[in-house]
Amino acid sequence: MGESGTGKELVATTIHYQSKRKDKPLVKVNCAALPDGLSESELFGHEKGAFTGAVRRKPGRFEAADGGTIFLDEIADLPLPSQARILRVLQERQFERVGGTTTLTVDVRIIAATNRALEEDVAAGRFREDLFYRLNVIPISMPPLRQRREDIPPLIEFFLDKYGSGLAKNIRFTPEAIDLLLAYDYPGNVRELGNIVERCVTLSSTGTIGKDDMPYFMMDGKLSGKGLRLSDVASDAERNHIIKVLKTTLGNKTKAAEMLGISRKTLWEKMNAYGIQA
Repeated sequence: MGESGTGKELVATTIHYQSKRKDKPLVKVNCAALPDGLSESELFGHEKGAFTGAVRRKPGRFEAADGGTIFLDEIADLPLPSQARILRVLQERQFERVGGTTTLTVDVRIIAATNRALEEDVAAGRFREDLFYRLNVIPISMPPLRQRREDIPPLIEFFLDKYGSGLAKNIRFTPEAIDLLLAYDYPGNVRELGNIVERCVTLSSTGTIGKDDMPYFMMDGKLSGKGLRLSDVASDAERNHIIKVLKTTLGNKTKAAEMLGISRKTLWEKMNAYGIQA
């Protein structure tokens, strides 16, 4: 459990590769990005002819993860019928493909992640109470980056090496730039810090990134010359508009995507890029 960008997927990956299942598959599923109406087919597979477009049998993600681990990211976005089928897998380790009658048995460890308060979703009827308690066996809370600022310096070094080596650049931040990085609250958490470092490294024409090279939104409310670029202003306007629409729909991403005239998958990608939490 934790805000978007705190590193939940990294922890799930670490759990898998430190376990006895490490030689078996690790299958990652972003539940928020599953096509509307096809989540059960993606998770459990389907038989030929199960629905329009099902021209052949397709194994699902649970079959692919047999013996290993399946990571269900953003599980709160799963529709209720899919939640019921996952509950059965947890209880009986069995399921049928969509349109099929053969019962399949799998041995899968399930790791689920969410950036929402599932207790509130349960109370509102958006998430099954019985599934919540089945999943909540070993809860792991990922604190936001603003609550563990001691992690920021080593993360900066990690991202500098990662993006600098990729561009054959040896780049460092000035002390003033580091101060800005340490003071910022990172609503997008570690993912946002990585994006900021990547942006600075990519745009740097020297070996040093100074205070004036930092994104304008980190300048304590003051626009630098770089912050006046049209691309910066446009991105900021898009981010604010998406937040406004999500507030209007009370966080319902399907309705928000319809209002914005984009697909749910595109909305999810933009929310991730801008560090927007539902």
